[in-house]
Amino acid sequence: MADAQRGRAAGGWTRLKFPGMAAWEDELTGQAKIFAGPAARHLTRAEPVLKRSIPILIIAFLFVVAISRMVGILVEHDRMDTSVRDTTSLTALAVGAVFSGRMADSLAKSDRMAVEAALTLNLPQDRMQPGGLVLFVEEKGHVFGASLAAAQYVGQSLARFSPELAASQYFGEQAGVFRARIGGEEYYASLVQMPKKGGFIIVANPLGQLAVFWRDEVALNVTLFSGISAILLVILYAYYIQAKRARDADAIFAESNLRVETALARGRCGLWDFDLTSRRLFWSRSMYEMLGMPARDSVLSFGDAARLMHPDDDGIYQVARAVARGEAKQVDQVFRMRHAEGHYVWLRARAQLIRMASGRMHMIGIAMDVTEQHRLAQRYQEADQRLADAIECTSEAFVLWDKSDRLVMCNAHYQQAYGLPDDVLVPGTERAAVHAAAARPVIERRIADADGTGASQTSEVQLADERWLQINERRTRDGGLVSVGTDITMMKRHQVRLRESERRLMATIGDLSASRAKLERQKSELSVANANYQAEKERAEAANRAKSEFLANMSHELRTPLNAILGFSEILQNQMFGPIGSDKYREYSRDIHESGKHLLNVISDILDMSKIEAGHMRVSCETIDLAPLIEETLRLTMLQAEKKQIQVRQAYPDNLLTVADRRAMKQILLNLLSNAMKFTNAGGEVEVRARRVDGAVTLTIADTGIGIPKSALQKIGQPFEQVQSQYAKSKGGSGLGLAISRSLAHLHGGAMRIRSLEGKGTIISVRIPDRERLAALHLVAA
Repeated sequence: MADAQRGRAAGGWTRLKFPGMAAWEDELTGQAKIFAGPAARHLTRAEPVLKRSIPILIIAFLFVVAISRMVGILVEHDRMDTSVRDTTSLTALAVGAVFSGRMADSLAKSDRMAVEAALTLNLPQDRMQPGGLVLFVEEKGHVFGASLAAAQYVGQSLARFSPELAASQYFGEQAGVFRARIGGEEYYASLVQMPKKGGFIIVANPLGQLAVFWRDEVALNVTLFSGISAILLVILYAYYIQAKRARDADAIFAESNLRVETALARGRCGLWDFDLTSRRLFWSRSMYEMLGMPARDSVLSFGDAARLMHPDDDGIYQVARAVARGEAKQVDQVFRMRHAEGHYVWLRARAQLIRMASGRMHMIGIAMDVTEQHRLAQRYQEADQRLADAIECTSEAFVLWDKSDRLVMCNAHYQQAYGLPDDVLVPGTERAAVHAAAARPVIERRIADADGTGASQTSEVQLADERWLQINERRTRDGGLVSVGTDITMMKRHQVRLRESERRLMATIGDLSASRAKLERQKSELSVANANYQAEKERAEAANRAKSEFLANMSHELRTPLNAILGFSEILQNQMFGPIGSDKYREYSRDIHESGKHLLNVISDILDMSKIEAGHMRVSCETIDLAPLIEETLRLTMLQAEKKQIQVRQAYPDNLLTVADRRAMKQILLNLLSNAMKFTNAGGEVEVRARRVDGAVTLTIADTGIGIPKSALQKIGQPFEQVQSQYAKSKGGSGLGLAISRSLAHLHGGAMRIRSLEGKGTIISVRIPDRERLAALHLVAA
């Protein structure tokens, strides 16, 4: 906060006390940062970048240190590894040089004592690598001599304690240094082949010391790196604490600036400071925003600001001259300035002339955007004018009184209605004087008090010229009175006519009452007739059910004599009791048999239909294959098709399973196929199709027969209905085949559809749904 105060002082803002300045003094001091100059803001913007780079630099430093130490450890490890390899190679060369000459005979004889003595003399243990081994191995792979550190391996087979060295011996790997395990530990080893079949020498140096050094070196470097990292992290944490405090201070200052700028922007206000000596003008950011201009850090000249003003607003120049001459100490002026988009903005400037500590005179003030207020004032003025025009144009007599009962305004209809002279209708005239100059009404009658408080009332008056006015008076909120007079002369005349019409209407209502009583009697008689009709309908339905039940019960009585007739006619046809003397009798017996069969079929159809209507017919559903059933039915009707040379086509799958009553399905197929064969002319076609669609089996039988007239399609399928064409009469039948088929389809939850064209043919489709689907539909309906 101290820095902020020093910044305000450096910017040239001084704390002065004078009337009217206390409300916006703090804003003026806050604007000092805006006028401070671009260099300071560039430096301020660079500070966050520098602050963010410090943690990155610390992390980069730690990363570089870690990489360098890792590289150093790896280089040292490679150096020591190379040193062990070189030591092993040099030791192998030295041993080979010692034992390749005069000691070769001892090696060939596997003289252990001579070998150990020579090894102790020429290559003592203290000159070898710590843990280094020298092994003398014979051709067969047994160790017969060794250095002091490898004495435990003497007499053992090489393959027992180091299979890798044994494999190197067998495969002839003699040159170079290689890794091998001896006794479970890693070694660098080298083989030296001796002449005269003296075997070979193995020189090995351990790698254990290298691993110990690696672990110690890594532990030391990790410890040092962790310590350095901890110290740097503590420093970084302290830096972040200080940076956070600095950010909080900056945030407090930014919030203060933001509050002032937001308040000015939301209030459509701006601060300005005019230096009378240098004629320079400072604007706040909100001033630029009001004019739609980008904010600038530089100052404006008076000429730059004057060019933005409207040319007709010359009052501001007069005020400026008065201030310059010392005649005015304050400014309160409304003027227009050009917006960046081209239109003008109305501004109201208020300022105070003050003398700064440096002795310079400044005019410091605030500018407010009053464009909306100016527009509202214009709209109010236009609205008042429109209201006055509307009142003048209205057909009612309008007058407005103030709370002191003085005239505010009235229209010409009010003046004409009361015959008032022009010199009386002057705003401010007392109500009593206006009423005294008015023509007195003939009749005045108060008829209503709208709210019961006396604030409004309605009255009717009849003028001297026999016109009627309805006067509605209401108090305004400020205590005034609004009076509106509506011409109701025509309404009064209509009221007279209405009363006459009312009398005639009452007479008509009497006539209507008499007619209504008559209609009530007719309604009662109609109800009695309807009850009689319902009773007769119930008796007819009962008789129909009795008929159906009677026919169903007469099955045995009707079929027994017919079976006897058919049996006797078959006996006569077959001449079971001897030959019949005349061919005429044989022809009669055949006619008796055919007529009996036809009569039995008709009676069977009638009885089946009666059972269905009486509700005695039940279906026993099971899973059946319709394909064999269709073939069986076709065989029964094929004889009739062959006689008439009818071509029968079939289209259905081999496996067509469904759940239905076998006997009922067979009867449906037999009825439909029999009708198709019966009513198809010779040489025609009959097609049988079957398929499964949407959970149901659809059977379709199409023929090219005589067809059915369009007017008779509604009768087809109804009990005891038959198309009465000459051809149909010649074919005979009861007309119940299609009705029985339709009823059986309904018992299965299905339906039957008939499409036909007279002279073209007929197509009959029967749809039988699956029982599970039907049960689900019934369950949903329930």
